Amino acid sequence: MELEALLESEYPIQVSNVSKRYDQFVAVDDISFSVRRGTIFGLLGPNGAGKTTTIRMIMNIIVPDSGTISILGKPSTDAASRVVGYLPEERGLYRKMKVLDHLVFLGEIRGLPVKESRKRSEAWLERLSLTQWRVKKVEELSKGMQQKLQFIGCVIHEPDVLILDEPFSGLDPVNARTFKDLFMEMKQNGKTLVLSTHVMEQAEKLCDEIGLINRAKMVLQGSLAEVKNRYSGNRLFLQGRGDVSRLQAIPGVLAVHGTEGAVEIELARDLSRSEFLRIATTQFEVESVVPHEASLDEIFVEVVGGPVEGLGEEEVA
Repeated sequence: MELEALLESEYPIQVSNVSKRYDQFVAVDDISFSVRRGTIFGLLGPNGAGKTTTIRMIMNIIVPDSGTISILGKPSTDAASRVVGYLPEERGLYRKMKVLDHLVFLGEIRGLPVKESRKRSEAWLERLSLTQWRVKKVEELSKGMQQKLQFIGCVIHEPDVLILDEPFSGLDPVNARTFKDLFMEMKQNGKTLVLSTHVMEQAEKLCDEIGLINRAKMVLQGSLAEVKNRYSGNRLFLQGRGDVSRLQAIPGVLAVHGTEGAVEIELARDLSRSEFLRIATTQFEVESVVPHEASLDEIFVEVVGGPVEGLGEEEVA
């Protein structure tokens, strides 16, 4: 298959029934997911759940015990993984090198001619407000600046697929916003991103689809909209005036929380919201109605529950 055809593949990354074990510890247990082209896929889960191990298998850094992984329609090999932009959780920079020299070197590793690598490096340094640091040694940069440098190395060869493992680690709110804007811009330009994080707020703002890993297993998967709808339940927030106890007496109302003015109503799934409101407006002066939407953080807590037991990934991968 020609490269052009591969780049048009609907699912640039496909992970099928992949497992990885270290002695008696199961790091990844029969995980499957596909990443749709031109989307941001959130690989989510608590620390130690199996996210980084999964990413390292995609990048062919470690080999799965079973299952298959394909990148752009081909098996995950060193050659296939080189077409991906990869930002690892553990940052790997040469601290004694000068910033610009380091980026030019990373571009050369990715197959760019020196002149082109320098041109792109200069442009990215200017864009991320690092130009004044171009002749400084890497070790002189703050942690956030080093994260920017690592990111430039990830995208300097203009890959169509990016895998970002905890990309917001160590960033202040301003730089985190810069990264979010960059990710959204890349998606709008047709790039495909896999974003690994345990911070649900980030995933909720960025991701089109998610896969939630807990204790080495994929426990939740789907589009963000579908997942949120599944866990939001049949609940409404009402603002108005009247006797709240009358709302509780409506058939199909499971619970009423709050007092006059602001009330949360939980409905049985077989009671439509329109039917409830038809009855409620005869009992209560309704001023506004807002359907409840579960946050990804709420869903995470409900699905994952308590802390992950066992070894963390950094101890085994």
